[in-house]
Amino acid sequence: MSELKHILISAYRDEMIAFLNSHPEYFEEAIALALSDDQPYSWRAAWLLFNCMEENDGRVRKHIKRIIQTLPERKDGHQRELLKILLRMELGETHEALLFDICVSIWEQPGKSPSVRSTAFRFIVNMAEKYPELSNEITGLTQNWYLDTLSPGVKRSIQRMVRHSAAGRQ
Repeated sequence: MSELKHILISAYRDEMIAFLNSHPEYFEEAIALALSDDQPYSWRAAWLLFNCMEENDGRVRKHIKRIIQTLPERKDGHQRELLKILLRMELGETHEALLFDICVSIWEQPGKSPSVRSTAFRFIVNMAEKYPELSNEITGLTQNWYLDTLSPGVKRSIQRMVRHSAAGRQ
């Protein structure tokens, strides 16, 4: 077992972050783990990367395509952490289009975890703000049947995103 794997299953939050920040040589291993389906390490590695990366981190940039391709194959919590990484990156139009489709697919599955659905919805809203022609998508995706399985708190969060997005378009 690698030192990084050991840390991922034995250390507390702050210790994991301190480890990766003080040992940048493990960053690529963390990316490889985050892209794999080697649980329980994979989703934890994705979580750790999100907490240790910078906005638009150059170390993550070269892996964007693989992260997007991996997303549909992962379980909810792992998807959420990978999405959070991608939300911090500047994506090209091709990657934005691919990720938009994946996020719509995630959002349209009411049985998925509300946390992964709301993270996917955040990306959808970001794209609608960047590309106003997508704003009609938001209306269709916020019909009651998409919101019914969400907790009151998550529903409010989604409604806030929609209101903020609509206010930004006016």
